[in-house]
Amino acid sequence: MSAKPIVTIVGRPNVGKSTLFNRVTRSRDALVDNFPGVTRDRIYLDAAWDDRLFTLVDTGGFAEPDEDAFATQIRQQVHMAINDADAVVLMLDGRAGVSPYDREMVQLLRTQTKPVFFVVNKIDGETMEAHLYEFHGLGIETLYPISAEHGYGVPDFLDQLIKTLPESEPEPQEDLIRVAVVGRPNAGKSSLINKILGEERLLVSDVPGTTRDAIDSICRAGDRGFLLIDTAGIRRKGKVSRKLEKFSIIKALRSLDRCDVALIVVDADEGVTDQDISVAGYAHQRGCGCIFLVNKWDLVEKDLHTAKAFTESLRDAAKFLNFAPVMTISALTGQRVHRIFKLVEEVYAQYNTRIGTGRLNNILQKATDRNEPPMHNGKRLKFYYATQVTAGPPTIVLFVNFPEGVHFSYQRFLVNQFREATGLDKTPIRVLLRQRTGRIEFAGRKPKGDLGRKRREGKVQDQKGRVQKQRRRKGSK
Repeated sequence: MSAKPIVTIVGRPNVGKSTLFNRVTRSRDALVDNFPGVTRDRIYLDAAWDDRLFTLVDTGGFAEPDEDAFATQIRQQVHMAINDADAVVLMLDGRAGVSPYDREMVQLLRTQTKPVFFVVNKIDGETMEAHLYEFHGLGIETLYPISAEHGYGVPDFLDQLIKTLPESEPEPQEDLIRVAVVGRPNAGKSSLINKILGEERLLVSDVPGTTRDAIDSICRAGDRGFLLIDTAGIRRKGKVSRKLEKFSIIKALRSLDRCDVALIVVDADEGVTDQDISVAGYAHQRGCGCIFLVNKWDLVEKDLHTAKAFTESLRDAAKFLNFAPVMTISALTGQRVHRIFKLVEEVYAQYNTRIGTGRLNNILQKATDRNEPPMHNGKRLKFYYATQVTAGPPTIVLFVNFPEGVHFSYQRFLVNQFREATGLDKTPIRVLLRQRTGRIEFAGRKPKGDLGRKRREGKVQDQKGRVQKQRRRKGSK
């Protein structure tokens, strides 16, 4: 990673911090809604202005505990974000005017030696800049009027911001293993990441739905770097009523799209639920490498057969992920947490495996000899060729005469044969079927079979013509 300077946006709730974050980073990674308290955890994303790279941090709104149940923790997060920053942006509300929270934040930031920018949002044009006078009463000399939603004043503000940022020298990009931590609400996802990171980097609560945004964190285990993605708990669709939580689920699913390995956290105290299987299905559909982490194992009354019985019930409920390893852990006590990354590396290595074409076709030949392909509409299925087209996960294309005639059970048999012969027992293997007729195709000409028929017909016509010529000659004589 490159050592980019960090810029943190702070301010009271609903002032427009996430809107500015999205505009500067040219993304939609920060959730935006028209009620306060949408952002809770810190969100990091790289941004660029005038060829200067920096990392922008969105934070939760700075409020009182009686206004938000998470206010105390949010305040801790804000203080941590300020301490980590190279520059701080305090956002003020140009329409609502000065509030007690603004005064408190100004006093807090006066003690900082790092650059602080006071931005007055919701100023949509020059005619509204008269609203700035009230904020000068806070003892602030330089104010930056902007409209985060419409872009007014943002370029001028960014021009001044990058002038104060320290120079950063680009470093070689490290090949990080991207790991998404997913599961239903209150399964212990954030607690697990906090235990891994060794700090209260993510907000943790026993209230389901605490994590709303997808959060990225980087950590190291041995010589390998990992990008950890914490996501919102995925509820059943029937229980998702608020627009905000719907967005959270979309972001959680998008995090699966960009991860290599998904850690599916299951609550051992509540057992395997239908929603656990639904979450696992989302990961499977997106082709992720998968690991089941059975959390809260310290709360389970167990004997010598408890872990085996739980694993069997999980395997039975999620048959489509019979290749996914299962590990029992406790995020609270740290039980077996240190073993997770070794297992992630094993899954990742298999996930990115490439198999030679010759070896694949040898496996395919032996598989079809062992279990002859079935009939389809009175004709035998024929598999002509196999080749791997991509890794992550390993994806194999099989050329067959009737793709629609390959039953899922025979396709599963072939996948198991590839898995057994290559030792890829911890990764998904995708098989795609493509049609091949077995005939030689000629560009701009009809298939060989039709040509042969026409040639035979032509030979018959030629033979008839010769017979008629001979007869005419005999008659003329």
